[in-house]
Amino acid sequence: MHVITRRTLLEAATRHSGLGPPLDIWYRIAKKQVWSNLADVRVHFPSADAVGKFTVFNIKGNTYRLIVVIQYDSARIYIRHVLTHAEYDKGAWKQ
Repeated sequence: MHVITRRTLLEAATRHSGLGPPLDIWYRIAKKQVWSNLADVRVHFPSADAVGKFTVFNIKGNTYRLIVVIQYDSARIYIRHVLTHAEYDKGAWKQ
């Protein structure tokens, strides 16, 4: 999968202490995969959920949420948000 854009992950890691290593692990796993559906994603990330057009990953023991759009047909992952659990619960990211 082609991950667009890693910069969002690096910026989140700068803002939140200790978030860099878990995001890097997610990135390294995701970029090596060829996923065709959510079931394929869940082989590597069992807690991944589809929420509308987004796929949501729990990061760092469910403390953060990584929100992406996965285009399975073109093998692209678009990073949309990296949020704390509290920010995620507010729901503004859905728009």
